[in-house]
Amino acid sequence: MSTSSGNSRRSLAGLVGFLRRVLGGARQPDPAPLQPVGLPDNLNEPVRIVTNRVLLVIYDPVMDPVSGETLTRKMQWQRPDDLVAGFTQEILEASSGVARYEIVERVALNEFPAKTDGFRYGPTSYMNVLRGGQPYKPEGVDYLAILTGLNVLPRVVKREFDEVWIFSFPHAGFYESTMGGAGAFWCNAPPLSGTGGCSRKFVVMGFSVERGIGEMLEAFGHRAESVLTKVFEKTSGEANLYSRFSRYDKRAPGKAEVGTIHFAPNSEREYDWKNARKVMSNCYDWLNFPKFQNDVREVNLKDWGGGDIQAHHKWWLAHLPKVAGRTNGVANNWWQYVMDPGLVNL
Repeated sequence: MSTSSGNSRRSLAGLVGFLRRVLGGARQPDPAPLQPVGLPDNLNEPVRIVTNRVLLVIYDPVMDPVSGETLTRKMQWQRPDDLVAGFTQEILEASSGVARYEIVERVALNEFPAKTDGFRYGPTSYMNVLRGGQPYKPEGVDYLAILTGLNVLPRVVKREFDEVWIFSFPHAGFYESTMGGAGAFWCNAPPLSGTGGCSRKFVVMGFSVERGIGEMLEAFGHRAESVLTKVFEKTSGEANLYSRFSRYDKRAPGKAEVGTIHFAPNSEREYDWKNARKVMSNCYDWLNFPKFQNDVREVNLKDWGGGDIQAHHKWWLAHLPKVAGRTNGVANNWWQYVMDPGLVNL
């Protein structure tokens, strides 16, 4: 019995060896498991229209308890509702309608926000700072206290709103933009600590009633720069389309494209939007994306509004791709990522 079993095993081993020799020698390793891949490139993927629901928070502390005069009225700064109306219209136009905003709740707080250590300005101490006194340190505001007080995190999860806009004033301590939620990444500021329990990523914009729509567009532009840098961080060289988009002549002589929020194609320093120097740029060709036509032209400040901050920033935003299709795994509508960071493939 044992002899028969041994012969069978030797016969089987011989057969296996014969098959290995015939089929190519030693046994080949098992194939690696298939890795998940992104959506395939195409020219037909529809343009995603993103409408973000906004929680609008306005800090306007009372400076005189007798008259009820608020800081905005005392300083004759701008009305937040006027700024909101102008900004949302500019975003709608710059995006050709693919980025839309809806204010779903408005909260007015007649107080100074708390700093990270709990300190709050009062009318006298704040006016001393405006008159040239030293701002309080630490300057940063307590974001988590604000988000907790307004019950933001669970409401974001429930999709009651998608982002938060906070209007304040100089030295209040807000970033132009920052991101919270699970997987939050740099958005012109560090991610918001203590918000990882929120399953959705969301952006908190910080606007100032002392400034105008141009500065609001600048804050949004920095948000776009941060998000698009993240979108393309795994690509390099010419495949990194955002890196190409943001080239300007000082950084890449003779290869200027659209530039950045701070640098127009011909800028020689930050905020140099009034430069009359002419350079060659293919910024117009980005309006043909993804079917570039080698549309290279000589450009200067006349092409982006003569140096006006609002005109330049709207011009820059209007060049962000917003068409159908997908290239190198990235949607040809970049606005969808800027509006909804949850769409960024981490």
